[in-house]
Amino acid sequence: MAKLAPSTNGSYGNLQGWEAVGYDTRHNSIEGFVHFHEWQVGGVSFMPTAGELKTVPGLLDKAGSGYRSAFDRKNEIAQPGYYSVLLDDFKIKAELTATKRVGFHRYTFPENQQSRIILSIGNIQGESGPVTDASIKMTDDTHFEGFVITYPKYVKTYDEGGRVAMYFYGELNKKPASVGAFNQEKTSTNTRTSQGIGAGLFLGYPTKANESVEIKVGLSYTSVQNAKLNLQTEAADLNFDGAKKAAQSEWQNELAKIKVSGKNQVDLVKFYTGLYHALLGRGIASDINGNFPRHDGTIGQLPKDQNGKFSYNFMNTDAIWGGFWNITQLWALSYPSHYNDFVHTQLEIYKERGWFGDGIANSNFVSGVGTNFVGLAIAGAYQAGIRDYDLNLAYKAVLGNELNFENRLVGSGKTDTKSFVQNGFVPYLDADKTDSTGSHFSGSHTMEYSYSAFAAAQLAKQMGKTADYKKLMGLSNGWRLLFDQDLKLIRPKNQSGKFIENFNPLEAWRGFQEGNATQYTFYVPQNPKGLIAEIGTKTFNERLNNIFETSQKNAFGGGKTIDAFAGIQSLYNHGNQPNLHISWLFNYSSAPWLTQKWTRAICDEFYGTESIHGYGYGQDEDQGQLGSWYVMASIGLFDVKGLTDARPTLQIGSPVFDQSEIRLGNGKKLLIKTSNNSKQNVYVQSATWNGKTLNNAWLYRDELMKGGTLTLKMGDQPNQNWGVKLPPPSAQ
Repeated sequence: MAKLAPSTNGSYGNLQGWEAVGYDTRHNSIEGFVHFHEWQVGGVSFMPTAGELKTVPGLLDKAGSGYRSAFDRKNEIAQPGYYSVLLDDFKIKAELTATKRVGFHRYTFPENQQSRIILSIGNIQGESGPVTDASIKMTDDTHFEGFVITYPKYVKTYDEGGRVAMYFYGELNKKPASVGAFNQEKTSTNTRTSQGIGAGLFLGYPTKANESVEIKVGLSYTSVQNAKLNLQTEAADLNFDGAKKAAQSEWQNELAKIKVSGKNQVDLVKFYTGLYHALLGRGIASDINGNFPRHDGTIGQLPKDQNGKFSYNFMNTDAIWGGFWNITQLWALSYPSHYNDFVHTQLEIYKERGWFGDGIANSNFVSGVGTNFVGLAIAGAYQAGIRDYDLNLAYKAVLGNELNFENRLVGSGKTDTKSFVQNGFVPYLDADKTDSTGSHFSGSHTMEYSYSAFAAAQLAKQMGKTADYKKLMGLSNGWRLLFDQDLKLIRPKNQSGKFIENFNPLEAWRGFQEGNATQYTFYVPQNPKGLIAEIGTKTFNERLNNIFETSQKNAFGGGKTIDAFAGIQSLYNHGNQPNLHISWLFNYSSAPWLTQKWTRAICDEFYGTESIHGYGYGQDEDQGQLGSWYVMASIGLFDVKGLTDARPTLQIGSPVFDQSEIRLGNGKKLLIKTSNNSKQNVYVQSATWNGKTLNNAWLYRDELMKGGTLTLKMGDQPNQNWGVKLPPPSAQ
């Protein structure tokens, strides 16, 4: 919950609702250090300053217009569990660390009679949207408390009337010499409370050289009382150094669940940055006592297990669109508690609302994409052995997500479910809308709903629901109804069942959301064999290989254009979810060496270590998704089917590292070793699994999860005889 970080542009807000806002590496001034950072959630900013009093952060391009300060990146340290920077304008060193629900600050000042700390509460910060109310007050000489309530863009769009409330309770290690207050309307000295939009306090400290002030701040999404309880429980006896040590120890333990080793430092930086993002991505929203925020403004309560503990957390989370090709696979491999938290959160949402929410901000629906793959992700959890929840409730919710449409809430997405269930495909609408009759994104929706129907079908089969299984398996072939036999492409159909005219396979946003027909034609993860048969194996391999040959010239995405949507009109776009499984399809088409070649090239060329070129150029990390893909691909494991098979497999690629030691979620150990590996030697020559020859480019996941050693001998030329005889299971 406590995700402290510097903000360079958070006060500028998030005009379209989806942009990444907060810290931008192209900026050279900091406006504050912020506590809350989630999809559609941001707020509570502190800033140490000196000199003339200013109560607004000011403008990026106008020095001195507010209390923001210039900084030099050579004076910046960013590590898991710790951040520090020197604020050049004030010569103040700022340091941050945290426990799960408590933020820690340490500000070290020069000698100055006008040192102060700004507590900016009632202002837009990051993704928060407009502030509707705020309050902060000193409760005694060294404690303060308050709240901020916001109305983010995507809450307004998908769950109108909902709000995001953030509460805090803070403790100073030194009494300020003076306290003043401000809000949007006025600034007052010798005032200890502030309410309304723009609310904040300024704490005055005449400081000696190298004098430090420490602050610890309990956070909560439910109440000030719980913020205080979180502080007292997690941090009553902790000072800054103790919290930093504990935070870095916990991060070390979590990151060390996957130990990779190799000769290339850049690869190690990419790997652990990706893993860090994956684990940081979706944050807990429940308190130490199990309270969590509900959409109706009341407080929910998590149950205790038989040991008297809360066995899962309630989460705030971005949508899971594409998450089955990255983050859920990583969770299932080594971090099953994260996956368990996700499932339980969505079931709590379902119990309150009657529907899954796509993205979640304090139990509000913040859909974003609108195709709601939550059911698929829960079915995948079941197939991966994560079953610590009410299975009958989960099945009912998963089935409803695929088939139900009456009184469906807009924020639960899939508002064209009726048309898909009745037609077997979603009809194309010229108008830019989605309703019960069809969608402007009919092509991509048909592909996506076909896949999620397959996932629900496999769950139905496991649960003994034969009639549901047959119905859902029928719907899983919806993609066939849009397959143009002449073009060998997916092509939207109108309500009369005819292919749309003036069709351009590279045109984005017409029939396809955040992609195009060329990209979405490969979106049949539930049945790669069926798609390959329709196109023809030779044509399939040539076309897909040519796509990668061309896309490599464009950095496998949108080139060097800094825009989240830069690649959606290209042949392949690694910067967006619909494409993330495509490089692994060669394992199904008797050409696994091409999966080895292209997944390795994407790891080396799409991903970078420069701040702008971390994930493509300006592409969408989506709370750990692209980072998770790198983690999975670089250890050489992936599942095209997103764990949705009744018996999932993991396909084998080209490991980047000489060795990966993986602590599996069940406590066992998996070792992936390569010999003769290098930047040129990307092709698997031969393999063994626990000492026995492995001729397949895949393993059943349940076998892999027993632990053992996978050894791959690498070379610089493809071995076109390895892994071709028996492809991974396709349709079940």
